[in-house]
Amino acid sequence: MTRARGTVRPGSGEMFDAIAPRYDLVNRLISLGLDQGWRKKTVAALGLRPGATALDLATGTGDLALRIATAHPRVKVLATDPSRGMLDVAVEKARPLGDRISFAVGDAQEIELPDQHVDAVSMAFGIRNVPDRPRALREMARVTKDGGRIAILELSEPRRGALAALARFHIRQVVPRLGGALSGASEYGYLQRSIAAFPPPDEFAAMMEEAGLSVLEVAKLTLGVACLFVATPRRS
Repeated sequence: MTRARGTVRPGSGEMFDAIAPRYDLVNRLISLGLDQGWRKKTVAALGLRPGATALDLATGTGDLALRIATAHPRVKVLATDPSRGMLDVAVEKARPLGDRISFAVGDAQEIELPDQHVDAVSMAFGIRNVPDRPRALREMARVTKDGGRIAILELSEPRRGALAALARFHIRQVVPRLGGALSGASEYGYLQRSIAAFPPPDEFAAMMEEAGLSVLEVAKLTLGVACLFVATPRRS
């Protein structure tokens, strides 16, 4: 049964179903094309080797999964997302790669994989939409092999620096207006609010540590508009 639109939870898979068809175009425009470079850094941080298995959570339309598979032809890529609409777009984009990426509906809070099953976990622009972030982080630690890497790329509101005010204006004013105009959806108002509500980098890094991860790097990208968190599982 389909829910009435007004009851859809902000940040849920059903919300993203509504914006899936134009998601890639809007992302390129509101990030000024910088999101692709951020994803490239995320892939590099995973430290993947031939024969490895990588899990891309909240894969959306598959941009990060595709970048992993293209950069590492001998790596097996598993990609999940709670939005069937977004996955439909991802599957079409991945057709030239054959069966090198396996897509499935999935929730980062309950990853349907055995313990220590993958060599790396990635997540781009998805952790802020997860209701129980500590649970998702614990799940990432659980399914990642000892010594494996977890790379989380997320948007944030820069709080300091000469250009921080300009960046905040872009996120608070330009993003929701441009996103809404191009997609015909109000969901981009949620995008702005979710970015503003996301914890500062040091607080999120502390959350990762509490969830059983050892944080290796916190890299602020493009004036702090995005942040890349790199960690490895810490076994008790």
